[in-house]
Amino acid sequence: MARATFAGGCFWGTEDAFRTLDGVIDTAVGYMGGATENPTYEMVCTGATGHAEVVDINFDPSIISYQQLLERFWAIHNPTTLNFQGVDHGTQYRSAIYYHDDEQRQQAEDSKGALNASKVHLLPVVTEITLAEPFWRAEEYHQQYFVKQKRG
Repeated sequence: MARATFAGGCFWGTEDAFRTLDGVIDTAVGYMGGATENPTYEMVCTGATGHAEVVDINFDPSIISYQQLLERFWAIHNPTTLNFQGVDHGTQYRSAIYYHDDEQRQQAEDSKGALNASKVHLLPVVTEITLAEPFWRAEEYHQQYFVKQKRG
């Protein structure tokens, strides 16, 4: 089992894009990268805590590689926009990769460099690559939000 953590805008969509991949054991949405302990959604939404909305992924690297997760990450959001995705604006919606070890850091940096070199995007990639900090799990109603909305 291994762990990956990504911020790519609103965590509902980011989580949904990873949740059903073969080799992903489980996902949780929450907050990372800020200064406040035990932040709430309401606190993070103000932008004052410094946290990003993230998806924390437990995966089986014998089934899906970290590189494959990176490829999905790049495909599901616009990594060239600073602090916004779609209609969501604020530092909590920034693009970030939170690495858990040096191998992940290197793979993330190489992947970002390759994406920039490919010129797929007209603008440079602004995604932060940062050491993972404490993960604060979001309130339960945010977990698998899209699945819950389909049921209701």
